Amino acid sequence: MDFMTRAAEIIGEAQVLTGSDMARYTTDPTGQFHSTPLCVLRPGSTQEVAALMALADEAGQVVVPVSGNSGVSGGTHNEGAAMLSVERLNRVRAIDTVARTAEVEAGVILDALREAADAEGLVFPVVFGARGSAMVGGILSTNAGGSNVLRYGNTRAQCLGLEVVLADGRVMDLMTALHKDNSGYDLRDLMIGAEGTLGIITAAVMKLAPKPAHAVTAMIAPVSLPAALTVLNRLQAATGGAVEAFEYMPRSFVEMHLARIEGAREPFDDPHDVNVLMELAGDAALGDVAEQVLGEAMEDGLVADALIAQNETQREAMWGRREAAAEVMLPAGPAFTGDISLPVGGLADFFDRMAGRLEEVMPGATDTCVAHLGDGNVHYGAYLEGATEEQKTAGIAALDALVAEMGGSFSAEHGIGSYKLGSMARHKNPVALDVMRAIKTALDPKGLLNPGKVIPA
Repeated sequence: MDFMTRAAEIIGEAQVLTGSDMARYTTDPTGQFHSTPLCVLRPGSTQEVAALMALADEAGQVVVPVSGNSGVSGGTHNEGAAMLSVERLNRVRAIDTVARTAEVEAGVILDALREAADAEGLVFPVVFGARGSAMVGGILSTNAGGSNVLRYGNTRAQCLGLEVVLADGRVMDLMTALHKDNSGYDLRDLMIGAEGTLGIITAAVMKLAPKPAHAVTAMIAPVSLPAALTVLNRLQAATGGAVEAFEYMPRSFVEMHLARIEGAREPFDDPHDVNVLMELAGDAALGDVAEQVLGEAMEDGLVADALIAQNETQREAMWGRREAAAEVMLPAGPAFTGDISLPVGGLADFFDRMAGRLEEVMPGATDTCVAHLGDGNVHYGAYLEGATEEQKTAGIAALDALVAEMGGSFSAEHGIGSYKLGSMARHKNPVALDVMRAIKTALDPKGLLNPGKVIPA
């Protein structure tokens, strides 16, 4: 019997998709990566995932795990592979309100986990624009970030335990809720961020946090990026670290947002070069603290304008502008994009220097970005109609080189996938790459799990 026939015996014929039924799995949100899988497998339990991987190991069949398929780095692109979707593994198994943990399966959508936590007076703090489609397995496999990293850290920091199916079908049970466990190598962290190249995450124990009683959301217009960071530090000091988000949008992004989003409005009455969405979360006293700090910042000439949301409608409008970033930037057809991380104090210098580098390799190009200003993560896009492939390649290389010169990273929170393999080859430490290859070979000797991702040949 062929692979698909035997797979159907394990999960049922209706859960082995082929032909037009695979349409939504064949491309990614950017539209850059297209592939035709052999089939899409939709197991409904960890045991079925294990049986499918044992079958794949026996048959030598390449398998590409997929969760919400909301990634933008080509992490699920693989022609002719069997895609294994975790979407049916979608149970929130348990929430422990005392320990503040949630045991969830890999196919649980991020919004569903947040809603389940909210019902218990708790919060799962990972949040970003694709929260309505991204799934737990995917956000763990890419170590996703988002707007709350400033306070809570990346997804890695929210995970206590994992259940993982290895390439040969064995199940590695690391489903602990312990905060401390020094029993050997940290295999949990090894799997987080591996993009399904070392194993398939099927379940996890995630940390929850107390739900803040009150949120203060505002748009501010600092006079410069250094001024913005000064305001951030003042807010952190005055609130005891209650700043949850500090999101930078330059004038170029605001103009693109106005042009592309129906009903979009200016953040302020007058245009400003630096626009920052900030949010504090804690007790009701934060409103007075925010007003005082922002008032003093305006008196000191650090902030030109500020608008504090007075109701949920205003708050949603402020967040809507930031969360439309993918809808604004990607359809505009960037010649290349970057998900980079820089030392926080070097952001202003980066934008000045990158403008010169961009003009050298792509004369006449424009750029824009959105940034998690508090942690130095910049989502960068460069635009030039008719840009050649040579120019695009040169642009990415120029961006990577500048980021490396400034002590940054070419990948902050979107993963490597296939899009950043060139960046890995150019700038990842060669010894680190050798270690990664050794780990990959040890755990997946036949190279069946998501080959051609993360580690350059």
